[in-house]
Amino acid sequence: GDIVLLTKPVTLTEGDRVTLTTDVPVATDGTSKPEKLLYAVSLPPVHGQIEHINYPGVPISSYSQLDVVAQKVSDVHD
Repeated sequence: GDIVLLTKPVTLTEGDRVTLTTDVPVATDGTSKPEKLLYAVSLPPVHGQIEHINYPGVPISSYSQLDVVAQKVSDVHD
């Protein structure tokens, strides 16, 4: 099916952290199982990293829609 990914820009200053929610990003692939969606970080942030909140300081290269729903993923600005 078709994949749709909607994102909203987020502006962070040094030391800021934003937790990803279902508002940013919003994705659907046309199936009835959005919880099975996986995101791959193909281009990491220039100033900072994407982290799982249970492992601060450790960049991640992928996460699931369930991680986003549970607010377990954050973008950290260095």
